[in-house]
Amino acid sequence: QSLPKSGGWMNTVKVVLGFIELGLALKFLSKADLVSKTFLLKRELFIAIWIVIALGLALYLLGKIKFPHDDKNAKISTTRKVLGFLGLGFVVYLVQGLVPSDRPKLQMLSGILPPLNVSYFHKEGDGILGMHPEHDYFKALEIAKKENKPLLIDFTGYGCENCRKMEEFVWSEPDILPILQNEVVLASLYVDDKEELPENEQVSIDLGGGQKQKIKTIGDRWSQFQKVNFQEYTQPHYVLVTPDGQLINTPVGGYMDKEKFKNFLECAVNFYKNKK
Repeated sequence: QSLPKSGGWMNTVKVVLGFIELGLALKFLSKADLVSKTFLLKRELFIAIWIVIALGLALYLLGKIKFPHDDKNAKISTTRKVLGFLGLGFVVYLVQGLVPSDRPKLQMLSGILPPLNVSYFHKEGDGILGMHPEHDYFKALEIAKKENKPLLIDFTGYGCENCRKMEEFVWSEPDILPILQNEVVLASLYVDDKEELPENEQVSIDLGGGQKQKIKTIGDRWSQFQKVNFQEYTQPHYVLVTPDGQLINTPVGGYMDKEKFKNFLECAVNFYKNKK
């Protein structure tokens, strides 16, 4: 007897959840778009669709939009009004993401939105924050030898949310970006890259206990490389090595604050400079 009776409020809950489901579905569609490397769902298009969804939800909560099963003369409660105005505030927040800027925006949604370089305002030659990481460890190692710099291995993924947060709001910091640009050679190895390797590079690895794994894709190669050499599976995972492949300091992983990542970089860079 104490349970709430079904009625108009139940339909409101279903409609609100429907709007939220549309927004979340777009997020997972974006992840599939990134992993498949089609890059059709650009950052600005994603934000524009979310603006439409959030605006529709806000107008519905405020009673400006009605659906067939809604009560025609239902009173708009205070809770609905508050949520509606919060939705309008979220729309205003999203709009700033459509304006081109040298600095990343929408920190609250970092990792959910497509990355900065999947954008209508981004040119292929711009790279990530002006950098052009190598995507092959062995090629990056050759560059590190040639330039006599430490190699920063960035184990990352197209679908890795914390990786995007690090790139947008830690790598971009003015006291960190110059280190990445000038003091190290950067190799970003994507462990979820589904592009198949050439037939002659596809091999089977013995995992022990009679188990074997076929290395068929680029992602398989770097995932196993990370597992075998550093006993890690998570991304982002950062490793600094000398040009001859020797570990410089303790690798770090996951999302971290600016100071921790800066100390990690400076410790290795200073050690390598002194060693030279």
